[in-house]
Amino acid sequence: MSSSFISDPASTRVDILLARIKHIEAKAKKRSGSDVLTNQPLACRLPVWGDELRCMPNELLRSALFNAKNRNQARRYLENAEIAVIGESVRIVYTGKELRQTDELVWLQLVHLARSVPLGSAVEFTAYSMVQSLRRSRSKPSQQHVERLLDSLRRMQASSLSISCKRLGRTVSMSMIPKFEWEDIATRTRLTKWRAWIAPELAELFGNVHFTQLEWAQRLALSTGLATWMHGYFSSHRDPYPVKLSTLQVGAGCSTDNPSKFRQLVATALGELKRVGFLKHAEIRDGKVHVDRR
Repeated sequence: MSSSFISDPASTRVDILLARIKHIEAKAKKRSGSDVLTNQPLACRLPVWGDELRCMPNELLRSALFNAKNRNQARRYLENAEIAVIGESVRIVYTGKELRQTDELVWLQLVHLARSVPLGSAVEFTAYSMVQSLRRSRSKPSQQHVERLLDSLRRMQASSLSISCKRLGRTVSMSMIPKFEWEDIATRTRLTKWRAWIAPELAELFGNVHFTQLEWAQRLALSTGLATWMHGYFSSHRDPYPVKLSTLQVGAGCSTDNPSKFRQLVATALGELKRVGFLKHAEIRDGKVHVDRR
């Protein structure tokens, strides 16, 4: 027979087999985006930032995913709902219970903790340490604070988020929190340390430069709602351009039907943003919000 495999010496046959195996592994790696031997994603970590900052992809900060509705309004259940985004070539579709700015606070802290571990690995924390990190007050967190944290984690775990982004060139779908552990099944008591997992696909949304650094002390000093949403939105622009009040209302997901009331809400939020040192100048003129960042 003329086959080189049959006629070559045994050592050569082994070399050919190893070459074929490497070729197969390389093709599998290219298809899956991971190392088939270690099963680790190629982009396995989030960017690095300091303890005084929290970070989020720009597309999310400029959207109504974590809306600024009044906390007393009942949360709706959304099914394949398109989420408003300001000025981005991106489409966000969400299924799950409405997320608010209080949920964004939890999400920011989880992502902050996740930056120090490989994506796909568990983030560990105690319930009280997590609650304490979300509060400006140094007093001991109450049981009610822990219950609110648990509710927020449940909401984000039971969610489906699809992002179609021009810069990614495809649609990425994920749960905000694929899973988390908080209770011992045998004793029905809460675990000393809770564990949560962040979707590895999140790293693609951050990229190298497509995220915003938020001053955490400023964020915690603001009233949760429109002020915190605007803090994120204007932080995502190095030199914020004038934006219509109507555009801000849609982007923040505010549901008031009274333009005058929304204008007053924005004016109050701008006052807070100046108070915490984020803005040096802000005014509402000709139906637009004009701001200068510090």
